Amino acid sequence: MIDEVIIHLVVHGRVQGVGYRAFVEREARSRDLRGWVRNCGDGTVEALLMGDAPVVEDMIAACRRGPSGARVDAIHRSAGHASALKECMAGQAFSVLPTI
Repeated sequence: MIDEVIIHLVVHGRVQGVGYRAFVEREARSRDLRGWVRNCGDGTVEALLMGDAPVVEDMIAACRRGPSGARVDAIHRSAGHASALKECMAGQAFSVLPTI
């Protein structure tokens, strides 16, 4: 049996204006993950990932690489909460949310 996990990420570096959110959305959907991604006013990107633990770990590795124009300096991860999934757009398993 595989355990589902929810992980909250804050990604630091050159991750805005380089297609990073679209990259995360595409990668997450290809892995059938649930959650969301959004830009933050401080220049970071925030994401919530929910799925089977090994799949989420693989997704985090993809987030460390990012798209070709990005530079990921650090990823801070913490336990996420199911209540944060309510921020997803209606009818979408994975959403790109507005900037906060």
